[in-house]
Amino acid sequence: MNKKNGPYQICNRCIMDTTDPNIVFDENGNCNHCTDALERARTMWFPNAEGEMNLGAITREIKESQKNKEYDCIIGLSGGVDSSYLAYKVVELGLRPLVVHIDCGWNSEMAVKNVENIVRKLGLDLHTHVVDWQEMKDLQLAYFKASVANQDVPQDHAIFSALYSYAVKNNIKYVFNGGNFATECILPKAWGYNALDFKNLKAIHTKFGTRKLKKYPHVTFFKRYIYFSYIRRMEIVKPLNLIPYHKDMAIEIMEKELDWQYYGGKHHESRFTKFFQAYYLPHKFGYDKRRAHLSSLIVSKQMTREEALREMEIEIYPNNSHVEDMEYVAKKLGVSLEDFENIIVMPNKSYKDYDNNEGLFKLGFRIRNKFF
Repeated sequence: MNKKNGPYQICNRCIMDTTDPNIVFDENGNCNHCTDALERARTMWFPNAEGEMNLGAITREIKESQKNKEYDCIIGLSGGVDSSYLAYKVVELGLRPLVVHIDCGWNSEMAVKNVENIVRKLGLDLHTHVVDWQEMKDLQLAYFKASVANQDVPQDHAIFSALYSYAVKNNIKYVFNGGNFATECILPKAWGYNALDFKNLKAIHTKFGTRKLKKYPHVTFFKRYIYFSYIRRMEIVKPLNLIPYHKDMAIEIMEKELDWQYYGGKHHESRFTKFFQAYYLPHKFGYDKRRAHLSSLIVSKQMTREEALREMEIEIYPNNSHVEDMEYVAKKLGVSLEDFENIIVMPNKSYKDYDNNEGLFKLGFRIRNKFF
């Protein structure tokens, strides 16, 4: 494959294009993203009899080894498609999950209602963890001032960290995760960065934050990959990779059986994330995450390339309607709209411009892949 440094080019197989600065194309005009995804599918995506058999084996192991505990697994529930359908499937498997919802301050009313309906309909125990708003607000404003692309890190890091902490607190070994190949197999590295790199998060907050993070849920590399994985023997289970997970089918089932409501876009259950993905990224960096989301659906054969291209023509914020959400975000972060706009137009930066543990993560993954 050769990197495309010249004119605009779009993949012939998916819809990833040269808005990703690192994209490369082969002689057939197919990009590295869908090529890599199709290769990874052979080892991590099993929407077939093999996946059903593997999921059955995992379920039986969990039921047997955790039969004397109040909960045999734990799941995080945002009210979005993936986590909601995960909860539905976990109950269908006959497991007894503790459900944890992490409130980072940006929940839409629809997301909250979805969570309430799911736990009520499925008869689940719910624990809601409310992240300290003053600290979250300070951290998120610091990220905007840092001018990096990955503005979802403050929330994502808190969500994962809190979920792992609740697993340890309740002596739960199995953490069920809604991450999946079918809808998330493509995401350019330049468009985001590892949300669990606390060194990077801390470096950004130290430079731009104004208060200490005393209550903010966080997890270091060693705590996540050494303490949780090898001392606590925590296991991350992604059942959506072991079943035929079709997004539209999942939505239809949940609307019918759980009174679940769709909110219009991937991760748009958070008003902040909607603004970040639909306005901030495209206008500041030229990254439209819909390309990655729709390309993932093309790879998993849930959508044709032509259908994805038509969807890309739809404007999420037509006629400057983003202003209302921008004002809302600015107000919640405690700055004026003018100051917020000035922060957003500051020169773009990369996560690499701040201290990070990328090298440590790469080394750890190489060791894991070689020996485990």
